[in-house]
Amino acid sequence: MTFFHVLLLSLLLTFNSIALAECQSQRVKVQVLGSGGPELTDGRASSSYLVWLDGKGVILLDAGGGSSLNYEKSTAQLNDLEVIVFSHFHVDHSASFPVYIKGSYFTHRTKDLQVFGPEGNDLMPSATEFVNRSVGENGVFSYLQNYVSNTKKSKYKIITQNISLAKHKQQNVYQSKDYALFATPVHHGPLPALAWRIDVAGCSISYSGDMNNQFQTLVELAQGSDILIAHNAVTESQKGVGRKLHMPPSEIGKIAQQAKVKKLVLSHRMSRTLGAESETLASIKKYYKGPVFFADDMQIFNVGGI
Repeated sequence: MTFFHVLLLSLLLTFNSIALAECQSQRVKVQVLGSGGPELTDGRASSSYLVWLDGKGVILLDAGGGSSLNYEKSTAQLNDLEVIVFSHFHVDHSASFPVYIKGSYFTHRTKDLQVFGPEGNDLMPSATEFVNRSVGENGVFSYLQNYVSNTKKSKYKIITQNISLAKHKQQNVYQSKDYALFATPVHHGPLPALAWRIDVAGCSISYSGDMNNQFQTLVELAQGSDILIAHNAVTESQKGVGRKLHMPPSEIGKIAQQAKVKKLVLSHRMSRTLGAESETLASIKKYYKGPVFFADDMQIFNVGGI
């Protein structure tokens, strides 16, 4: 083989690898099932997002209160749902989980459901403990225990995995033929918490969850993402506990700029940030010049384009 042929083959392989890596944006979208926080005064369901692939809702990011009703409104089918990932187990990110499990009883689901979340500490259960305390033998809703029991029959099983928070390292959590899930620990006060990234059909969707960026791990995880969903739970001037748990708009802007994300979606909108959109946007735009969107319940974000 001549040098020319070797060079041509190398160029073709490079081109093919780039082509394969291109985002197939027509196949992927993200729908906001819950854009609010834990308040009962914001008129919003609590945090939850559904990733659609080829017209099927396959991955659920958090399951805050009210999200199950919006899941139904979205026309997604529980038979298609493959994975639920939790950023952490505050009630506004997890309360609807048993609702989805009970709802599956009325479907023809036979495929196991993968559930991922952080390991626990003295304040919060691990993912496996959360599932067992919810629907296990000694759980609050123990009548659903067949879905987690190794000895009792059910149409499918909940397969739960705890994600380590050790050394603040990014981890490849799960790989299917269609997508890969990555997680990294983030700082949300004393609570175990994770940020997530989904690589699907050549596209990347990153999700901050609740965090104050003290660990500075999100930039690496979200690098080059087509969409970053960031939680806008506090204003720039927020002090006290709120600021210790959440990142202000300027920090969101810095992360989006450093990670070179293509589109920024702001969610987890609370009474203290609703009405402050102009100030929030101004703080973000000091650092990030890309498109910024304020999320509402049921809103759909296409991965490509504006």
